[in-house]
Amino acid sequence: MRVDQVFGISPELRESSYVDRGELDVLLERTLRRTTHVAIRGPSKSGKSWLRQKVLDNPIVVQCRLRKPFTDIYVDALSQLGIRLVVKETRTGSFKAQLSATAKFGTELLAKVGLASQIEGSSSHQAEVRRVGQDIDDLRYVAEIIKESGKNLVVEDFHYMSTEDRRGFAFDMKTLWDYGLFVVIIGVWSETNLLLHLNPDLAGRVVEISVDWSPKDLERILTKGGQALQVVFSPEASARLVGLAYSNAGVLQQLTLLALDDAGIHERKNIQKQSLEGVKHVDNAAMEYAEQLNPVYQQFSRLVSSGIRSRKNATGIYAHAMAVIIDATDVSLVNGLSAKEIFDQAYQRQPRIQLSNLKAILEKIPELQVDEDGRGLVLTYNTATEEVSVVDRQLLLYRRYATVKWPWENMIIEADEAGGEVEVG
Repeated sequence: MRVDQVFGISPELRESSYVDRGELDVLLERTLRRTTHVAIRGPSKSGKSWLRQKVLDNPIVVQCRLRKPFTDIYVDALSQLGIRLVVKETRTGSFKAQLSATAKFGTELLAKVGLASQIEGSSSHQAEVRRVGQDIDDLRYVAEIIKESGKNLVVEDFHYMSTEDRRGFAFDMKTLWDYGLFVVIIGVWSETNLLLHLNPDLAGRVVEISVDWSPKDLERILTKGGQALQVVFSPEASARLVGLAYSNAGVLQQLTLLALDDAGIHERKNIQKQSLEGVKHVDNAAMEYAEQLNPVYQQFSRLVSSGIRSRKNATGIYAHAMAVIIDATDVSLVNGLSAKEIFDQAYQRQPRIQLSNLKAILEKIPELQVDEDGRGLVLTYNTATEEVSVVDRQLLLYRRYATVKWPWENMIIEADEAGGEVEVG
């Protein structure tokens, strides 16, 4: 068995180092049997998807994207069932769309919910398939179709949706609950009960499960993976690995893999046990990890800088805010850095900054970070608690071990030279 089959970041569940922390597996299994939505929250790479893979069998998984309307959830979900959905109108209490089958399974599902549809074609291979659809004016049909499929609907990366779209889907979740379709939401947010903040009517209709890692839970990952590989981690090495993981299982997984590589441990030796001693290999691994992450955070800084520069008269306030956020302590970024704290420090830099303007630009920071595909979120802002928190815990390790010059200070100088503009663009 190779070390990369046990440790490392992977989209697929790795049983050899998977740990059920706090019996979350049992909790999720029990909750899924009840008449409730489920919200699984935790930092990026904390094991939320592994938990879902461990418990759920072949669900419909929809990935959210920034700038994509929440109705794309229904479009994507039904497409996986062989059904084409065209949304014509959606607002609170109203949903109009057209459904048509694109595969035999889709035709069967539509028939089961009382909608006639068929796929018509021609004997000519050159002829296009003509889909016969039916208009619907009720979200009930979407709920019924997914229920008839026998699959759970899982919405991943909920935090990538805009606040407006999150709220829109939160209101739809009440309607879906009324129709007996219970959704699993997975995402990154810091405060408890985000969905209730978005829609208080979900009270009693959603259970939130937090994926948190204690140092002892992280040590269990090392113990279980070490047993599979016949590798013993010294107390010093284990403590350093856990400390640099910043309470994140994914960071621990990757750091452990690199530390074992640095120590020359590449596979299980059946004859004798191998040991990872001291902290030298862990520190070397952290330096390598930071080097691997360099393109990620250089891209992050470029995207944010480009977004700032594109906002007329906003360079000063954005740059001051980013400088304060990136320089904040690990604890503040993990637990949530309040807009008031950011304002207090930014105001010392530039007295013309106003708290109301600062809050307005903090809401826009997430959209500055993402690429053309709507991915790459590092920092997020919670409008309910007015806090900025780190989505990607790898940033904390990166800034500890990498020598990097962030562009914010130069942009502040540019703003001062241009007259110190701090208005919201």
